Amino acid sequence: MIKKILVTVAGRGLCEEMVNMLMEIPSIKNASVTVLHVVPSQISAQDMSAKLEAGGKILAEAVKALNLDPGQVNARLKQGDPKDLVLQVAEEEDSDLIVMGSRALGRLESILKNSVSQYVFQLTSRPMLLVKDDIYVKKIRRIMVATDGSEASQQCIKLALSFLREIPNSELLLVHVNPNSKITTIAEDPVLSEAMAQARQAGVSVSATIGRGNAGETICQIADEKNVDLLILGSPDRRPSVAKTLPDIDRLLGTSLSDYVRVKANCPVLLARTVD
Repeated sequence: MIKKILVTVAGRGLCEEMVNMLMEIPSIKNASVTVLHVVPSQISAQDMSAKLEAGGKILAEAVKALNLDPGQVNARLKQGDPKDLVLQVAEEEDSDLIVMGSRALGRLESILKNSVSQYVFQLTSRPMLLVKDDIYVKKIRRIMVATDGSEASQQCIKLALSFLREIPNSELLLVHVNPNSKITTIAEDPVLSEAMAQARQAGVSVSATIGRGNAGETICQIADEKNVDLLILGSPDRRPSVAKTLPDIDRLLGTSLSDYVRVKANCPVLLARTVD
C-alpha cells in the first residue's frame, strides 16, 4: 500500500498534476504527501536569500496546486545538493513512492548534465514514478505492466491491481516480451495466463500481448499503441549489500531495460524496486 508519497517540485507543475491523478485512486487517496523543493547551495551567499524566497514561492504554488486536505500535505524547503537531499528526505519520511520530473536524458548525458532523477533512480531502494517534461498527464484508467514472471514483475502486477480494482472502467494491459519463444497464443504463455487469472480474480478487466524483438523498444511501442496512462516496470536492485551506496553500472551507462524505458516511454513510468 502507498501511504506516504514524496514529490519533488521545481516550478513546472507536471509532478503536481501526476500526484493529483494518483490521489484520485481510491487505494491512495488517504496517503500523506511530502512536497519537497531544494535550493542548490552552489550559489553565492548574496543570492541565497533571493533563491530561498523564490523557492518558498515555488513550494507554496505546488502545495496550492494539489487538491488535498492541508492535513495531508507536508511542505519542505531544503538547501543543499538536490540529489542527496531527495534520498535523505525519502529516508526521513519513509516514503512508499517518490514522484520526480525527468528530462529523459539517456546514457552518460544524464551524468554529464547532473541529472537528479537519474542519480536518485540509481541509488534509491524505493519505487519511483518518473514524469517526463514533454508528456501529457492523464487520469489513470489504463495501466500497462511489463511482466516476465519474476518476483519484480509479480510485485508490479499486485501494485497495478491495487490501483485498478476500485476504478470504474479500468483496464490492466499485460505484455510479455519473449523474443526467443515459439509461443504464439496467450493461452500457451504461462506468464501471461497466470497474470490474467490474477486480474480476473481481482475483478479487473485485463488484456495481454506477446511481444517480440528488443524488450525496451517493444514495451515502449506497445505502450504507445495502447495509449496507456501509466506503465509499471520492475527494476530490481542487483548490487550486493556492500555496494548499496554505489551506482548500478548498467543504469549508469543506460544499458538496463528500466533505464531504456525510463528515457523512451511517452507516458509516466513507475519503477517498482525489489532486491534480487
